Amino acid sequence: MAETHINLFGGSPLNRLSWLRPSQIFLNAASSFPPRDGCSSNRATLVSAPRDAPSDIRLAYLSTSDVEPFIGNRPWFAQSQDGSALIPAADANHHTEGARHLGPPLVFLGLEETDAQSGNALPSTDFTDPSTALAKLHGTPYFALDVGDLTLPLEQLTAAADTDRKLSWAEPRALIAGMDLFEAGVYAEARSMVDWNARNKFCPGCGSPTYSMWGGWKIACTSLLPWANNEGKKPCPTTRGLHNFTHPRTDPVVIMIAIDETGDKILLGRNKKFPGKFYSALAGFMEPGESFEDAVAREMWEEAGVKVWSVKYHSSQPWPYPANLMVGCYARADSTQPLRIDLDNELEDAGWYTRAEILAILNHADGTNFSGRDNKKLNEAIEGKSSHDTRDKTTHDTPQSGAGALAHSDPNIERKEGAATEPKLQAAAGAKEQAAEPKLQQAATESKLQQAATESKLQQANAKAPESPEPPFRIPPPTAIAGVLIKDWAEGKISFPRISERGGASAL
Repeated sequence: MAETHINLFGGSPLNRLSWLRPSQIFLNAASSFPPRDGCSSNRATLVSAPRDAPSDIRLAYLSTSDVEPFIGNRPWFAQSQDGSALIPAADANHHTEGARHLGPPLVFLGLEETDAQSGNALPSTDFTDPSTALAKLHGTPYFALDVGDLTLPLEQLTAAADTDRKLSWAEPRALIAGMDLFEAGVYAEARSMVDWNARNKFCPGCGSPTYSMWGGWKIACTSLLPWANNEGKKPCPTTRGLHNFTHPRTDPVVIMIAIDETGDKILLGRNKKFPGKFYSALAGFMEPGESFEDAVAREMWEEAGVKVWSVKYHSSQPWPYPANLMVGCYARADSTQPLRIDLDNELEDAGWYTRAEILAILNHADGTNFSGRDNKKLNEAIEGKSSHDTRDKTTHDTPQSGAGALAHSDPNIERKEGAATEPKLQAAAGAKEQAAEPKLQQAATESKLQQAATESKLQQANAKAPESPEPPFRIPPPTAIAGVLIKDWAEGKISFPRISERGGASAL
C-alpha cells in the first residue's frame, strides 16, 4: 500500500473537536484553560524572536491574559445583548450557539493533546456542567485572533512579549522557511479561518452585519439575534434551511504536470506574474460540475493547448492564501504536438523539459531558490501592493489572485528533514498508450538521443567551468506540491508504463 504523502501545511496536528463547537460551555472552558496559548494573527502575522537571536523568527503564541485586553470582557461566547453575561436561557436557540457578536472573532483551532486518545472521547454530554468542564480537558487549546481591525498602536499590540522575546509583524509567506510540520499545520488553519471571518462581515442574504458562532466556524445574520429589531424588514433568507455561505469554504485548485509518451519530458509553464526565469507546474481553479480529471484536461488545454489523458492523482496540499486546496495530478500528453499559450493568455511561455535538464536544476544550489528581489516581486504581484509595509499588511488575497501563482509556494522555502513521506505510485498501462506504440517507439528513440546530447553538453560545461552562479531557470522547492510533482517525476517516483515491442509494459 502506498504511503500517505504529507505536504507542508497538511497533517492537521490539532484535534479540532468539531462536534463541540456549538457548546458555549466547552468554548468558554477552553478559552479559560490556564496553560493554553493562543495564536494571534491577522493578514500580517505576529511573530516572535529571542532578543539575543533576532533572526530566529517563529509564530507568536500568546496566553489568554496577554490577549484579554483585545478580546473584551467575559463571557467570550454565548454573549448577552450587552455582553455582560451569558445569553439568558429564554433567548437561547440554535442561532445563539457559541454566539460572539461583540469584539473581534475568536477562532477555536483545536486541542493539542497530551494523550493521543484523550480528545477522541469527549462527547458533547461531557460539557453540560460549567463547573466540571475544565477538568475534562487534557491538552492545550489553540485559538486564533485577528487584530487587523483593532485601532491600537503597534507598541500596545506587542507589549505582551516576554522580556526575553521581541514581537513584530511579518509578511505571511516569508515565515514558511522556519516552520516545522506542527507549526505549519496550525498556521494554515489559523490564517484561513481568520481570513474567512474577516471577509464575511455582511450577510449575503439580506446585507445585515454578521456575527460569529461556533467558535469562529459559522457566521450568522444579526437579524437572527433574539433582540434584533426587524420591524418593517423582510425576513432574512437564512432564517430557514442550510446555506453554504454561513460556513468556511475551501477552493480546490488542480496543480498538474504533463509527462510525454516517452516518459523523459515534462511540460512546465511560466506565468506572466512570475519574476525571473521561474517555471512551474500548470495550475487552475476547479469549476462547478468538474472532477479532478475534468479540471486537469480543461486547464491543460486552455493554458498550453495540450490534450492530456490518463490523469492520475498524486497528493494534495492546503494552501492558506487565502483558503485553497491544491490537488496535485499528473497526466500523459504528446510532446510532438505544438503548444499554444494564446487561448487564455495566462502563460508567458511553456515548454517541454528533459529529465536531465530538471535534474540539473534540482542539483543547482539556486535551482529552487529566489533572490530577495524576486520574492518581493512575486509577493507584490500576488498581493497587488508593495511589501514595504511593516504593520499594515491587511491586503487580502483574492480567489482570482492567479491560479498560476498557486502552483508553487514561496520559492525561498527550504524542505524540513523528514517533512513528508514519499509516495509509491505506479500507473497501469491503458489502451490509448498501446494504440500509440509505433509513435511511442519513435519518440523514445528521439528522446534518448536528445537526452544523450543534453547530458553530453552538461558534462562538457561542467568540465570547462565551475557551476554557473545562475541556473538557466528555476522551479518550485519540494515543500510546494508543484515542486514535489516535478522532483518525484525527475527521480522516477511517478511514471507511466512504457509499451514494449512485444506489447508488454514496463515503468518509465
